[in-house]
Amino acid sequence: MLKVIFYQKSDRVNKNGESPIYARLSYNDKQISMSTGQAISKERWASTNNLRNPLKIEKEIVIKNLLDLFQLNAAKKFTELFRIDPEVNLQLLKAELTGKVKIDQPEGPTIIEIMDTYTLFFTKRVNSGERAPASLQKYKRAKDLLLSFINSNYKKEDLPASEISSSFVFKLEQFLKYESSFKEQTGIKNNSVVKYMKMYKTACNYAIKMDLIIKNPFNIYDGRLSVKDAVFLTQQELNTIENKIFSTPRLEKVKDIFLFSCYTGYAPVDALELTERNLSGDSNGNLWIMTSRAKTAIRANVPVLPTVEKIISKYKNQQKGLIPKISNQKMNAYLKEIADVCAIDKHLTWYVARHTFATTVTLGNGVRLENVSAMMGHTNTKQTQHYAKVLDVNIMEDMEKLKSKFR
Repeated sequence: MLKVIFYQKSDRVNKNGESPIYARLSYNDKQISMSTGQAISKERWASTNNLRNPLKIEKEIVIKNLLDLFQLNAAKKFTELFRIDPEVNLQLLKAELTGKVKIDQPEGPTIIEIMDTYTLFFTKRVNSGERAPASLQKYKRAKDLLLSFINSNYKKEDLPASEISSSFVFKLEQFLKYESSFKEQTGIKNNSVVKYMKMYKTACNYAIKMDLIIKNPFNIYDGRLSVKDAVFLTQQELNTIENKIFSTPRLEKVKDIFLFSCYTGYAPVDALELTERNLSGDSNGNLWIMTSRAKTAIRANVPVLPTVEKIISKYKNQQKGLIPKISNQKMNAYLKEIADVCAIDKHLTWYVARHTFATTVTLGNGVRLENVSAMMGHTNTKQTQHYAKVLDVNIMEDMEKLKSKFR
Protein backbone atom coordinates (compact mmCIF):
# COMPACT_ATOMS: atom_id res chain seq x y z
CA MET A 1 0.00 0.00 0.00
CA LEU A 2 0.97 3.68 0.11
CA LYS A 3 4.01 4.68 2.16
CA VAL A 4 4.51 8.27 3.33
CA ILE A 5 7.92 9.39 4.61
CA PHE A 6 8.60 12.95 5.76
CA TYR A 7 12.02 14.47 5.17
CA GLN A 8 13.61 17.91 5.27
CA LYS A 9 15.17 19.78 2.36
CA SER A 10 18.09 21.15 4.33
CA ASP A 11 19.57 22.96 1.31
CA ARG A 12 16.69 25.41 1.44
CA VAL A 13 16.37 27.89 4.29
CA ASN A 14 13.74 30.60 4.69
CA LYS A 15 14.20 33.98 6.39
CA ASN A 16 13.37 32.40 9.77
CA GLY A 17 16.23 29.94 9.37
CA GLU A 18 13.85 27.03 8.80
CA SER A 19 13.92 24.39 6.07
CA PRO A 20 10.77 22.99 4.37
CA ILE A 21 9.38 19.56 5.23
CA TYR A 22 8.54 17.38 2.22
CA ALA A 23 6.65 14.12 1.91
CA ARG A 24 7.80 11.19 -0.21
CA LEU A 25 4.86 9.07 -1.42
CA SER A 26 5.77 5.54 -2.51
CA TYR A 27 3.68 2.82 -4.13
CA ASN A 28 4.57 -0.16 -6.35
CA ASP A 29 8.27 0.80 -6.67
CA LYS A 30 7.28 4.30 -7.77
CA GLN A 31 7.56 7.47 -5.77
CA ILE A 32 6.83 11.16 -5.90
CA SER A 33 7.70 14.06 -3.58
CA MET A 34 5.69 17.09 -2.60
CA SER A 35 5.81 19.91 -0.09
CA THR A 36 3.74 19.63 3.07
CA GLY A 37 3.70 23.41 3.54
CA GLN A 38 5.48 23.07 6.90
CA ALA A 39 8.99 24.14 7.93
CA ILE A 40 11.31 23.70 10.94
CA SER A 41 14.91 24.39 11.79
CA LYS A 42 17.44 21.69 10.91
CA GLU A 43 18.53 21.51 14.55
CA ARG A 44 15.03 20.94 15.95
CA TRP A 45 14.21 18.45 13.17
CA ALA A 46 17.28 16.41 14.13
CA SER A 47 16.95 16.74 17.91
CA THR A 48 13.28 15.60 17.85
CA ASN A 49 14.11 12.62 15.60
CA ASN A 50 12.07 14.09 12.74
CA LEU A 51 9.31 15.09 15.20
CA ARG A 52 8.90 11.46 16.31
CA ASN A 53 10.05 12.07 19.92
CA PRO A 54 7.68 13.42 22.60
CA LEU A 55 7.24 17.14 21.88
CA LYS A 56 6.93 20.04 24.32
CA ILE A 57 7.16 23.11 22.10
CA GLU A 58 3.67 24.11 20.98
CA LYS A 59 4.74 25.03 17.43
CA GLU A 60 6.33 21.63 16.93
CA ILE A 61 3.22 19.89 18.29
CA VAL A 62 1.10 21.82 15.76
CA ILE A 63 3.46 20.89 12.91
CA LYS A 64 3.36 17.21 13.97
CA ASN A 65 -0.44 17.26 14.03
CA LEU A 66 -0.52 18.81 10.57
CA LEU A 67 1.85 16.17 9.23
CA ASP A 68 -0.36 13.45 10.73
CA LEU A 69 -3.35 15.06 9.07
CA PHE A 70 -1.46 15.18 5.76
CA GLN A 71 -0.66 11.47 6.03
CA LEU A 72 -4.29 10.62 6.87
CA ASN A 73 -5.57 12.65 3.92
CA ALA A 74 -3.04 11.03 1.59
CA ALA A 75 -4.20 7.57 2.70
CA LYS A 76 -7.83 8.56 2.17
CA LYS A 77 -7.23 9.93 -1.34
CA PHE A 78 -5.12 6.92 -2.20
CA THR A 79 -7.92 4.55 -1.14
CA GLU A 80 -10.41 6.43 -3.33
CA LEU A 81 -8.14 6.14 -6.35
CA PHE A 82 -7.31 2.51 -5.56
CA ARG A 83 -11.00 1.57 -5.67
CA ILE A 84 -11.18 2.99 -9.18
CA ASP A 85 -7.93 1.45 -10.38
CA PRO A 86 -5.38 -0.52 -8.28
CA GLU A 87 -2.63 0.91 -10.49
CA VAL A 88 -2.80 4.26 -8.71
CA ASN A 89 -1.15 7.10 -10.61
CA LEU A 90 0.95 9.03 -8.07
CA GLN A 91 0.78 12.18 -10.19
CA LEU A 92 -3.01 12.07 -9.88
CA LEU A 93 -2.69 11.50 -6.15
CA LYS A 94 -0.45 14.54 -5.87
CA ALA A 95 -2.93 16.60 -7.91
CA GLU A 96 -5.72 15.48 -5.56
CA LEU A 97 -3.72 16.45 -2.47
CA THR A 98 -2.64 19.85 -3.78
CA GLY A 99 -5.97 20.64 -5.40
CA LYS A 100 -4.13 21.57 -8.57
CA VAL A 101 -4.76 20.30 -12.07
CA LYS A 102 -1.74 19.68 -14.22
CA ILE A 103 -1.39 22.30 -16.95
CA ASP A 104 -0.83 19.68 -19.63
CA GLN A 105 -3.78 17.59 -18.48
CA PRO A 106 -6.63 17.71 -21.02
CA GLU A 107 -10.16 18.56 -19.96
CA GLY A 108 -11.20 14.99 -20.63
CA PRO A 109 -14.09 13.47 -22.57
CA THR A 110 -17.69 14.61 -22.44
CA ILE A 111 -20.39 12.39 -21.02
CA ILE A 112 -21.90 11.86 -24.48
CA GLU A 113 -18.49 10.88 -25.85
CA ILE A 114 -18.25 8.32 -23.06
CA MET A 115 -21.68 6.92 -24.00
CA ASP A 116 -20.62 6.76 -27.67
CA THR A 117 -17.37 5.01 -26.75
CA TYR A 118 -19.14 2.38 -24.69
CA THR A 119 -21.87 1.91 -27.31
CA LEU A 120 -19.18 1.23 -29.91
CA PHE A 121 -17.65 -1.40 -27.61
CA PHE A 122 -21.08 -2.89 -26.86
CA THR A 123 -21.82 -3.09 -30.60
CA LYS A 124 -18.76 -5.33 -31.01
CA ARG A 125 -20.09 -7.60 -28.28
CA VAL A 126 -23.46 -7.79 -30.04
CA ASN A 127 -21.82 -8.56 -33.40
CA SER A 128 -19.83 -11.37 -31.79
CA GLY A 129 -23.00 -12.84 -30.26
CA GLU A 130 -22.04 -12.03 -26.66
CA ARG A 131 -24.93 -9.64 -26.05
CA ALA A 132 -28.41 -9.15 -27.49
CA PRO A 133 -29.28 -6.42 -30.03
CA ALA A 134 -32.17 -5.37 -27.78
CA SER A 135 -29.69 -4.41 -25.05
CA LEU A 136 -27.79 -2.24 -27.53
CA GLN A 137 -31.00 -0.39 -28.36
CA LYS A 138 -31.49 0.34 -24.66
CA TYR A 139 -28.04 1.99 -24.48
CA LYS A 140 -28.88 4.12 -27.51
CA ARG A 141 -32.14 5.11 -25.83
CA ALA A 142 -30.21 5.94 -22.63
CA LYS A 143 -27.97 8.29 -24.62
CA ASP A 144 -30.98 10.05 -26.20
CA LEU A 145 -32.51 10.60 -22.75
CA LEU A 146 -29.22 12.00 -21.48
CA LEU A 147 -29.01 14.41 -24.42
CA SER A 148 -32.56 15.55 -23.77
CA PHE A 149 -31.78 16.17 -20.08
CA ILE A 150 -28.62 18.19 -20.77
CA ASN A 151 -30.41 20.30 -23.37
CA SER A 152 -33.40 20.88 -21.09
CA ASN A 153 -31.48 21.71 -17.89
CA TYR A 154 -28.21 23.20 -19.14
CA LYS A 155 -29.15 24.52 -22.61
CA LYS A 156 -26.16 22.68 -24.03
CA GLU A 157 -25.55 19.74 -26.33
CA ASP A 158 -23.00 18.07 -24.06
CA LEU A 159 -20.99 18.46 -20.84
CA PRO A 160 -17.46 17.42 -19.81
CA ALA A 161 -17.61 14.33 -17.62
CA SER A 162 -15.43 16.17 -15.09
CA GLU A 163 -18.27 18.67 -14.54
CA ILE A 164 -20.84 16.06 -13.57
CA SER A 165 -21.66 16.54 -9.90
CA SER A 166 -23.97 14.80 -7.47
CA SER A 167 -26.67 17.37 -8.20
CA PHE A 168 -26.40 16.49 -11.93
CA VAL A 169 -26.93 12.81 -11.14
CA PHE A 170 -29.99 13.32 -8.96
CA LYS A 171 -31.48 15.96 -11.27
CA LEU A 172 -31.11 13.44 -14.09
CA GLU A 173 -32.96 10.83 -12.04
CA GLN A 174 -35.81 13.29 -11.39
CA PHE A 175 -35.90 14.25 -15.07
CA LEU A 176 -36.22 10.63 -16.13
CA LYS A 177 -38.96 9.93 -13.58
CA TYR A 178 -41.13 13.00 -14.04
CA GLU A 179 -40.23 15.02 -17.13
CA SER A 180 -38.86 12.81 -19.90
CA SER A 181 -41.23 11.93 -22.71
CA PHE A 182 -41.37 8.90 -24.99
CA LYS A 183 -44.18 7.69 -27.25
CA GLU A 184 -46.53 10.39 -25.92
CA GLN A 185 -45.92 9.33 -22.32
CA THR A 186 -44.36 11.59 -19.70
CA GLY A 187 -42.13 10.09 -17.06
CA ILE A 188 -40.50 6.69 -16.69
CA LYS A 189 -41.26 4.09 -14.02
CA ASN A 190 -38.77 3.53 -11.20
CA ASN A 191 -37.32 0.21 -12.36
CA SER A 192 -36.61 1.52 -15.85
CA VAL A 193 -35.01 4.66 -14.38
CA VAL A 194 -32.73 2.54 -12.17
CA LYS A 195 -31.69 0.48 -15.19
CA TYR A 196 -30.89 3.60 -17.24
CA MET A 197 -28.83 5.06 -14.39
CA LYS A 198 -26.91 1.78 -14.13
CA MET A 199 -26.19 2.01 -17.85
CA TYR A 200 -24.56 5.43 -17.35
CA LYS A 201 -22.55 3.98 -14.47
CA THR A 202 -21.45 1.01 -16.59
CA ALA A 203 -20.36 3.29 -19.43
CA CYS A 204 -18.31 5.42 -17.03
CA ASN A 205 -16.69 2.34 -15.50
CA TYR A 206 -15.60 1.35 -19.00
CA ALA A 207 -14.19 4.87 -19.50
CA ILE A 208 -12.13 4.41 -16.33
CA LYS A 209 -10.73 1.14 -17.69
CA MET A 210 -9.80 2.97 -20.89
CA ASP A 211 -8.02 5.72 -18.88
CA LEU A 212 -10.48 8.35 -20.13
CA ILE A 213 -11.58 9.43 -16.64
CA ILE A 214 -10.39 8.65 -13.11
CA LYS A 215 -13.68 8.83 -11.19
CA ASN A 216 -17.17 7.56 -11.87
CA PRO A 217 -19.65 10.40 -11.17
CA PHE A 218 -22.51 7.88 -11.03
CA ASN A 219 -21.04 5.96 -8.09
CA ILE A 220 -23.09 8.20 -5.83
CA TYR A 221 -26.37 6.91 -7.29
CA ASP A 222 -28.14 4.50 -4.92
CA GLY A 223 -31.51 3.87 -6.57
CA ARG A 224 -32.97 0.38 -6.22
CA LEU A 225 -35.35 -1.78 -8.22
CA SER A 226 -38.83 -2.25 -6.81
CA VAL A 227 -39.23 -6.01 -6.58
CA LYS A 228 -42.73 -7.03 -7.58
CA ASP A 229 -44.34 -10.43 -7.25
CA ALA A 230 -43.71 -12.34 -10.46
CA VAL A 231 -46.80 -13.69 -12.22
CA PHE A 232 -46.69 -17.45 -12.74
CA LEU A 233 -49.12 -20.27 -13.49
CA THR A 234 -50.11 -22.91 -10.98
CA GLN A 235 -49.85 -26.55 -12.01
CA GLN A 236 -53.61 -26.64 -12.55
CA GLU A 237 -53.52 -23.58 -14.81
CA LEU A 238 -50.57 -24.98 -16.73
CA ASN A 239 -52.42 -28.28 -17.22
CA THR A 240 -55.50 -26.40 -18.42
CA ILE A 241 -53.55 -24.69 -21.19
CA GLU A 242 -51.62 -27.86 -22.09
CA ASN A 243 -54.78 -29.96 -22.40
CA LYS A 244 -56.74 -27.35 -24.32
CA ILE A 245 -57.08 -28.02 -28.06
CA PHE A 246 -57.51 -24.80 -30.02
CA SER A 247 -59.35 -24.89 -33.30
CA THR A 248 -57.43 -21.86 -34.51
CA PRO A 249 -53.93 -22.87 -35.77
CA ARG A 250 -52.63 -19.48 -34.69
CA LEU A 251 -53.54 -20.06 -31.03
CA GLU A 252 -52.37 -23.68 -31.14
CA LYS A 253 -48.95 -22.50 -32.30
CA VAL A 254 -48.77 -19.83 -29.60
CA LYS A 255 -49.76 -22.45 -27.01
CA ASP A 256 -46.85 -24.65 -28.11
CA ILE A 257 -44.36 -21.79 -27.98
CA PHE A 258 -45.57 -20.78 -24.53
CA LEU A 259 -45.40 -24.35 -23.19
CA PHE A 260 -41.90 -24.71 -24.64
CA SER A 261 -40.76 -21.77 -22.50
CA CYS A 262 -42.72 -23.02 -19.46
CA TYR A 263 -40.81 -26.31 -19.54
CA THR A 264 -37.36 -24.92 -20.47
CA GLY A 265 -37.28 -21.52 -18.75
CA TYR A 266 -35.83 -19.78 -21.79
CA ALA A 267 -36.61 -16.10 -22.26
CA PRO A 268 -38.19 -15.18 -25.64
CA VAL A 269 -34.97 -13.82 -27.15
CA ASP A 270 -33.16 -17.08 -26.28
CA ALA A 271 -35.98 -19.47 -27.20
CA LEU A 272 -36.33 -18.08 -30.73
CA GLU A 273 -32.62 -18.54 -31.46
CA LEU A 274 -32.56 -22.25 -30.64
CA THR A 275 -31.93 -24.71 -33.48
CA GLU A 276 -31.19 -28.43 -33.76
CA ARG A 277 -27.52 -27.56 -33.23
CA ASN A 278 -28.45 -26.76 -29.62
CA LEU A 279 -29.70 -30.31 -29.01
CA SER A 280 -27.27 -32.77 -27.47
CA GLY A 281 -27.57 -36.23 -25.93
CA ASP A 282 -25.62 -37.35 -22.86
CA SER A 283 -24.11 -40.77 -22.10
CA ASN A 284 -27.35 -41.89 -20.42
CA GLY A 285 -29.45 -41.18 -23.49
CA ASN A 286 -30.98 -37.97 -22.10
CA LEU A 287 -31.59 -35.09 -24.51
CA TRP A 288 -30.40 -31.59 -23.54
CA ILE A 289 -30.73 -28.09 -24.93
CA MET A 290 -27.28 -26.48 -24.73
CA THR A 291 -26.93 -22.72 -25.15
CA SER A 292 -25.84 -19.40 -23.63
CA ARG A 293 -28.18 -16.56 -22.68
CA ALA A 294 -28.06 -13.64 -25.10
CA LYS A 295 -28.43 -11.20 -22.22
CA THR A 296 -25.52 -12.40 -20.09
CA ALA A 297 -23.58 -14.95 -22.20
CA ILE A 298 -23.98 -17.37 -19.26
CA ARG A 299 -24.47 -21.06 -20.06
CA ALA A 300 -28.08 -22.20 -19.66
CA ASN A 301 -28.30 -25.95 -20.32
CA VAL A 302 -31.70 -27.58 -19.76
CA PRO A 303 -32.81 -31.23 -19.95
CA VAL A 304 -35.58 -31.81 -22.52
CA LEU A 305 -38.82 -32.76 -20.76
CA PRO A 306 -41.48 -34.90 -22.54
CA THR A 307 -43.73 -31.93 -23.40
CA VAL A 308 -40.78 -30.07 -24.94
CA GLU A 309 -39.72 -33.15 -26.92
CA LYS A 310 -43.23 -33.44 -28.41
CA ILE A 311 -43.18 -29.75 -29.43
CA ILE A 312 -39.73 -30.08 -31.03
CA SER A 313 -40.90 -33.17 -32.99
CA LYS A 314 -44.09 -31.39 -34.05
CA TYR A 315 -42.24 -28.52 -35.73
CA LYS A 316 -39.18 -30.42 -36.93
CA ASN A 317 -38.19 -29.54 -40.51
CA GLN A 318 -40.91 -26.85 -40.64
CA GLN A 319 -38.55 -23.96 -39.84
CA LYS A 320 -34.93 -23.28 -38.93
CA GLY A 321 -35.53 -23.01 -35.17
CA LEU A 322 -36.87 -25.50 -32.65
CA ILE A 323 -40.07 -23.45 -32.38
CA PRO A 324 -41.90 -21.15 -34.83
CA LYS A 325 -40.82 -17.51 -35.07
CA ILE A 326 -43.16 -14.88 -33.68
CA SER A 327 -42.82 -11.32 -32.41
CA ASN A 328 -43.06 -10.66 -28.69
CA GLN A 329 -45.91 -8.21 -29.31
CA LYS A 330 -48.05 -10.72 -31.23
CA MET A 331 -47.23 -13.48 -28.77
CA ASN A 332 -48.48 -11.45 -25.81
CA ALA A 333 -51.62 -10.38 -27.68
CA TYR A 334 -52.51 -14.00 -28.51
CA LEU A 335 -51.70 -15.17 -24.98
CA LYS A 336 -54.38 -12.79 -23.76
CA GLU A 337 -56.87 -14.68 -25.93
CA ILE A 338 -55.64 -18.00 -24.56
CA ALA A 339 -56.06 -16.73 -20.98
CA ASP A 340 -59.65 -15.71 -21.77
CA VAL A 341 -60.51 -19.04 -23.41
CA CYS A 342 -58.97 -21.00 -20.52
CA ALA A 343 -60.59 -18.75 -17.88
CA ILE A 344 -57.23 -17.84 -16.35
CA ASP A 345 -57.57 -14.54 -14.53
CA LYS A 346 -53.93 -13.46 -14.90
CA HIS A 347 -52.05 -11.07 -17.15
CA LEU A 348 -50.51 -13.72 -19.36
CA THR A 349 -47.31 -12.74 -21.19
CA TRP A 350 -44.46 -14.71 -22.72
CA TYR A 351 -42.30 -13.94 -19.70
CA VAL A 352 -44.84 -15.60 -17.38
CA ALA A 353 -43.55 -18.86 -18.86
CA ARG A 354 -40.07 -18.19 -17.44
CA HIS A 355 -41.54 -17.46 -14.02
CA THR A 356 -43.64 -20.62 -14.25
CA PHE A 357 -40.58 -22.72 -15.03
CA ALA A 358 -38.75 -21.35 -11.99
CA THR A 359 -41.66 -21.69 -9.62
CA THR A 360 -44.14 -24.40 -10.60
CA VAL A 361 -42.17 -26.70 -12.90
CA THR A 362 -38.86 -26.86 -11.01
CA LEU A 363 -38.91 -25.57 -7.42
CA GLY A 364 -42.46 -26.79 -6.94
CA ASN A 365 -41.25 -30.28 -7.78
CA GLY A 366 -38.25 -30.26 -5.49
CA VAL A 367 -35.50 -29.11 -7.85
CA ARG A 368 -32.81 -27.32 -5.84
CA LEU A 369 -32.50 -23.56 -6.15
CA GLU A 370 -28.88 -23.68 -7.36
CA ASN A 371 -29.85 -26.11 -10.16
CA VAL A 372 -32.75 -23.88 -11.20
CA SER A 373 -30.35 -20.93 -11.20
CA ALA A 374 -27.93 -22.81 -13.49
CA MET A 375 -30.67 -23.79 -15.96
CA MET A 376 -31.95 -20.21 -16.11
CA GLY A 377 -28.47 -18.86 -16.85
CA HIS A 378 -28.24 -16.74 -13.72
CA THR A 379 -24.92 -15.63 -12.27
CA ASN A 380 -26.10 -16.27 -8.71
CA THR A 381 -29.10 -17.65 -6.81
CA LYS A 382 -30.23 -14.18 -5.70
CA GLN A 383 -31.38 -13.52 -9.27
CA THR A 384 -33.34 -16.77 -9.26
CA GLN A 385 -35.14 -15.85 -6.05
CA HIS A 386 -36.77 -12.95 -7.89
CA TYR A 387 -38.56 -15.48 -10.11
CA ALA A 388 -38.89 -18.35 -7.69
CA LYS A 389 -41.89 -18.01 -5.43
CA VAL A 390 -42.47 -20.47 -2.61
CA LEU A 391 -45.68 -22.37 -3.25
CA ASP A 392 -48.26 -23.00 -0.52
CA VAL A 393 -48.14 -26.72 -1.27
CA ASN A 394 -44.43 -26.81 -0.43
CA ILE A 395 -45.03 -24.98 2.84
CA MET A 396 -47.82 -27.40 3.74
CA GLU A 397 -45.64 -30.44 2.97
CA ASP A 398 -42.91 -29.10 5.25
CA MET A 399 -45.40 -28.22 7.98
CA GLU A 400 -46.94 -31.72 7.80
CA LYS A 401 -43.50 -33.11 8.62
CA LEU A 402 -43.30 -30.70 11.54
CA LYS A 403 -46.81 -31.57 12.74
CA SER A 404 -45.89 -35.24 12.97
CA LYS A 405 -43.27 -34.39 15.57
CA PHE A 406 -45.86 -32.80 17.87
CA ARG A 407 -48.41 -35.60 17.73
